[in-house]
Amino acid sequence: MLGEHVEPLGDLGGSVRQGGLVSPFSSERGRLANGAISQPAIDWEQRYRRTVITSDTVATAFVVAAIGNFFGARDAANWHEKWGILAFGTELLVLGALAVSRSWAPAVLGQGAEEFRRLGRSLFTATVVLALGGIALTSRNIKLWIFVAIPAIALITMTARYLLRLWLHKQRKEGRCLRPVLAAGSLTTVRDLITRTRKFPHLGWRVAAVCTTDGLGLDGDQLDGVPVVGRLTDVAGHVRHDGYRVVAVTPDPHWSPDRLQRLAWNLEGSEAEMVVAPVLMEVAGPRLHIDAVLGIPLLRVSMPTFTGGRRAVKGVVDRIGAAILLMLFAPLMVFVGLLVLVDSRGGAFYRQRRVGKDGREFTILKFRTMVAGADGARAELADRNEGAGLLFKLRRDPRVTRVGAVLRRYSIDELPQLFNVLTGSMSLVGPRPPLPEESAAYGPDIRRRLLVKPGLTGLWQISGRSDLSWEEAVRLDLRYVEDWSLALDTVILWKTLRAVVYGQGAY
Repeated sequence: MLGEHVEPLGDLGGSVRQGGLVSPFSSERGRLANGAISQPAIDWEQRYRRTVITSDTVATAFVVAAIGNFFGARDAANWHEKWGILAFGTELLVLGALAVSRSWAPAVLGQGAEEFRRLGRSLFTATVVLALGGIALTSRNIKLWIFVAIPAIALITMTARYLLRLWLHKQRKEGRCLRPVLAAGSLTTVRDLITRTRKFPHLGWRVAAVCTTDGLGLDGDQLDGVPVVGRLTDVAGHVRHDGYRVVAVTPDPHWSPDRLQRLAWNLEGSEAEMVVAPVLMEVAGPRLHIDAVLGIPLLRVSMPTFTGGRRAVKGVVDRIGAAILLMLFAPLMVFVGLLVLVDSRGGAFYRQRRVGKDGREFTILKFRTMVAGADGARAELADRNEGAGLLFKLRRDPRVTRVGAVLRRYSIDELPQLFNVLTGSMSLVGPRPPLPEESAAYGPDIRRRLLVKPGLTGLWQISGRSDLSWEEAVRLDLRYVEDWSLALDTVILWKTLRAVVYGQGAY
């Protein structure tokens, strides 16, 4: 994938050598003998932030200078009046919008879609202000800066941030550039947090210590290998003494509103960020809002968006995107169809009934990857099923043809589903489309997957596909239904490329 092996960024503020390895962002090199976190261990955050700021500034200056010099040279007599002011104003406006929208906040850098959402919002704001300024000044050259400069800045800054993020995620998978976390809550919820942070190290958290109600873990003074350093009443003291970057408060009866407020007060002045996990663990993103009502902070959870303007935009993008992709992949699809016909007896396409939005059935299209009559042989292979939950899967399915194995590995067999997207029965991004017999066995909770159109790709595809457990696959689908946004769709489509190239979990 693009940028998978990005070279190190060099010395961005001083490197410390440990065991022959030099890493300017290392979070493991500042561990003291008593278990505390020394200041150099978290310096990588500020160095990474400065790197992103420098990258954005250089990209903006480069685009502005290139456009100003190229077009301004044609009107050298009025350079300062027409081009110099616009060039300087555009750069100042873009960088100012990035700062005001907190696009450089350490909490969002390298963290999910929010980083790119803030970047996009900043550039959009800069575009609007630039357009209004051009109208007020009656400038005839403003269109160039709106329709050429800003899009070019967006392309370069987003690409640069993506490359930096890939490097950061690679470092985190190797155990570096992780924020030390003190988790405080019940044994069950803290243990779940430890499991999740270990499973997804690219998110940047490492639970370094735990506080529980009685100061004990499941293994005496440890919980899943993480030291239990005290009781819930001792959290603030340990943070100030040991320098943890994040205090993750997980659900526990101990945490009353008064105690949470007192903990927040006691953490003031420290470098720690307090994060409280709500009871609604799988609801996040644009649905969560903090409101102050009568002086009481309330976590407001808005309803999932299944209709409205954003859904209309998604439908338009789906159809236009499917039409473009069909035109681009038309030669490949013709070639694959011929290969399928030559490789084994039967048609090029496989049609199957699936369940879509609101439980309506539709016929899905795929390239045929199995021998003719494969459905009839499924009963004979039932005792060899390796699929999770209601799914039927075999890693080495004898019904799969030679060409079919290659098509499945790289998801080429799913390209005909673009016709389903074009006709409106599917979306480019959404939950996996279930079989009718699967859908019939759904409970009330799982049936929420059917509130939106199924997708050609989704969180399940970029997270492991067939390697996922049934519970994890359902959780990802429900998370998509609950937290859907256009930004999330964009991230999923981008990450699908890597999932397809590497073929992880495809069989």
